[in-house]
Amino acid sequence: MSTVNMSIRMDADLKKQADLMFKDMGLNTTTAITMFLRQVVRQGRIPFEIATDVPNAETLAAMQEMEDIISGKIQTKKYTSTKELFQDLDA
Repeated sequence: MSTVNMSIRMDADLKKQADLMFKDMGLNTTTAITMFLRQVVRQGRIPFEIATDVPNAETLAAMQEMEDIISGKIQTKKYTSTKELFQDLDA
């Protein structure tokens, strides 16, 4: 198997932190990146979820609406069964 050199740019502090983590796991950065790339090829996707810790505006609005419903600021119709709910939806 032939190898190639790869050059990437990244934040110096991020690299130092990652190098220390990999070292604690008994890996070097090259091996860790190779493991990541093998999983990308095997799975045909990034092998982990990419998400933000901060909800977007729509999610924040929905969360606030739910809080308002729970606290009674927003009045909603209550149903005693799913049948009642679906009858109301069909009307």
